[in-house]
Amino acid sequence: MAKAPKKIGRPSKRTPEIIDRVLDGLRSGTPLTVICREEGMPDDDTIRRWAEKDDNLLRAIARARDTGHDVIAMEALAIADDTANDTIKTEHGDKPNSEWITRSRLRVDTRLKLLAKWNPKRYGDRIDVTSGGEKIQREAGETEKFSRLAALMEEKRNAGLLPHFSDGED
Repeated sequence: MAKAPKKIGRPSKRTPEIIDRVLDGLRSGTPLTVICREEGMPDDDTIRRWAEKDDNLLRAIARARDTGHDVIAMEALAIADDTANDTIKTEHGDKPNSEWITRSRLRVDTRLKLLAKWNPKRYGDRIDVTSGGEKIQREAGETEKFSRLAALMEEKRNAGLLPHFSDGED
């Protein structure tokens, strides 16, 4: 009897072991694409398709990601608080270790920027302005939020809902 040809490619059969590896990885802050590069793991799109068809898996992945995001935030805090290598001993006394400090700043900033992208509701910079029942939410740093706020305030001012202030240039 001839042997069946060996299957080529990644596994696509869902097993509890694969799901556990995915959830454990996400809970530790590892992105799904990285988890799925490991030996014996299906493609990340396969995991997403499974989650689209299974609400319980979708919720478990969301919870695991939230936990993983908290882990990454705690890593950023630990890096920021670590002062062990901030100085270098020289013959002239202690001097700041600029390379270490800069690298630590990069590590913290990278984590915070990823968190802001991956989970903007919890980790993104935003401004909330409520006026007349309208709410504006924009990422901090965007010029658009200020122009939209200015336009909203001008609209309220023209409607008599906000006072007109003179800037001294009448």
